Amino acid sequence: MSTGSGADSAPAPTTHNSPPVPKRRSSMFSSLKVRNYRLFFVGQVVSNTGTWMQRIAQDWLVLSLTGSATAVGITTALQFLPMLLFGLYGGVLVDRLPRRRTLLVTQTSMALTGIALAVLTLTGHVQVWHVYLAAFAVGLATVVDNPARQSFVSEMVGPDQLQNAVSLNSANFQSARLVGPAVAGLMITGVGTGWAFLFNGLSFVAPIAGLLLMRARELYVVERAPRGKGQLREGLRYVAGRPELIWTIALAGFVSTFGFNFPVYLSAFADDVFRAGAGSYSLFNTLMAVGSLAGALLAARRGTARMRVLIAGAVAFGAMEIVAAFAPSLWLFALLMVPIGMFGMTVNVTANSSIQMSTDPSMRGRVMALYMMVFMGGAPLGAPIAGWITDAYGVRAGLAVGGAITAAAAVTIALVLARVGGLRLSVGWNRGHPQVRFVPRERREELATVA
Repeated sequence: MSTGSGADSAPAPTTHNSPPVPKRRSSMFSSLKVRNYRLFFVGQVVSNTGTWMQRIAQDWLVLSLTGSATAVGITTALQFLPMLLFGLYGGVLVDRLPRRRTLLVTQTSMALTGIALAVLTLTGHVQVWHVYLAAFAVGLATVVDNPARQSFVSEMVGPDQLQNAVSLNSANFQSARLVGPAVAGLMITGVGTGWAFLFNGLSFVAPIAGLLLMRARELYVVERAPRGKGQLREGLRYVAGRPELIWTIALAGFVSTFGFNFPVYLSAFADDVFRAGAGSYSLFNTLMAVGSLAGALLAARRGTARMRVLIAGAVAFGAMEIVAAFAPSLWLFALLMVPIGMFGMTVNVTANSSIQMSTDPSMRGRVMALYMMVFMGGAPLGAPIAGWITDAYGVRAGLAVGGAITAAAAVTIALVLARVGGLRLSVGWNRGHPQVRFVPRERREELATVA
């Protein structure tokens, strides 16, 4: 690992009842050999599919009740608002509480929310404020569920398999992103939105059963933070004192805020640039999901989370957005969605796993909450900016500017980290291929001796 000083002291079990850390041969699905993680993974396959179904059904229901796109936006905002307001406090709770029990509570609460919305819809009593309330309730549960779910992965698989497990989680989510909306569309058309809500509510049975069936003795023991004052400030100070954490989170924030505004860009390209309608918009999203799935599986195969991979992925992601901004044809633009999705997922997975590997277990909930707050909160902040640039100068300019800011942020952060770490940029050739990397600076004494 080369993600900073914390990477060398990656979390490992330290108590007598922690299972040993076996040396496993790296493979794309190696973490699935761990029984507890396998139960978790299967549960998430079902639950993520239901979650994507509810997202589609929720937006469609609000639109059918109000006829207003603004109402759909309010629903989305209410679901993400709790993370922006209370995300850091959720991290404090996660560090204090047993994570498996915490997940049982959060997953159950989201299941009940889905079932309640299904009952209201199927009985014909649903009103738009019910949907608003359900979205806000799910958002509140997510405040705790997200950091708990992210940090619980290390308790199931340990440090050796963490990168692989995080990558497979992302592949799991992207697979559901491909399947869930398609199933939701068929279900809404065939039997109505209420059944999609019901499926989502019942889908939580799978992760809840997986959590209950886990063997506690096979979990990696992590010391919980004691209850005390100033734990939120302590978490922020911890991140501020670790360059490999603060700059990784900063880069993720730039990518999310300026690079991930695809709802703004893709709809405008489909409608205004190529005049191709909703079918092409769906195609763009599907191809991007395919690329994201490929990126997650490649990250799982890679098995390490190096800072240079994160930087290179962010630069490539921004560069591909600039290229796509000037694509002359619909099909070229559509094909570019695959590498854009792949490099975007590379950034997401590498940032997530490197932050977890570089963080002390007792701080992981707070650090992951900060990361998720920055990453998830970036899109709502960046969307109005992207929309303004698109309205004022055109969608091609909007996408190009977003890509340029992302790439520039990645290069700037790379130079900052190089300076902090005493590195310099080295450009050369290796076996006939160009090679760009950071290497340690020569000491003045050595240079003087050579001179």
